[in-house]
Amino acid sequence: MPAPQTDPEEATASCCGRLSLAGLRRPVEVCDLEFDPGCASRNTFWTWPLLGPLLFENESSDARDHCANERTFLSYLRLSVYMAVVAIAIVLSFHLKTQPTELELRMAQPLGIVFWVLSLACLILGFGNYIKTVNKYSRKAAIVQTGWRTQSIMSLIALAIIGTCVILLVIAKVRAVN
Repeated sequence: MPAPQTDPEEATASCCGRLSLAGLRRPVEVCDLEFDPGCASRNTFWTWPLLGPLLFENESSDARDHCANERTFLSYLRLSVYMAVVAIAIVLSFHLKTQPTELELRMAQPLGIVFWVLSLACLILGFGNYIKTVNKYSRKAAIVQTGWRTQSIMSLIALAIIGTCVILLVIAKVRAVN
């Protein structure tokens, strides 16, 4: 009698069992989680296995909405990387010159730290919005990605960029006068 063959994708992975890379990448069907009474209060994004892709049933415009959510997260990530590069450029550009002025020395590090903190805040905000949206999609709920956190952090970023431009223009004007 031949031994029954098991499908490797059907092998369940648990947090207490043997770990394997294939087990960690097993797909998670979100429609199965809806009917599981223990999963009603759980966060869909952190469902075991953690590295497994979340599979949603494509009804109406679900695929389009998930792609839009991923593009939004990538936009937050891109803005965060740009802000981090600007933070490093501000700190280094004032110190690589042969003779930085006293004002430039006083402004470089605090301004770089402000941009670095805003970069991290933007990344955390984008990741939080992404997770919240995926969880709402798994419950078939609509979501609008705005709120006081998003508006306040984006306002701070805009204020920092405009303020930095004004500071750099004032420094250039003071230097031209001297």
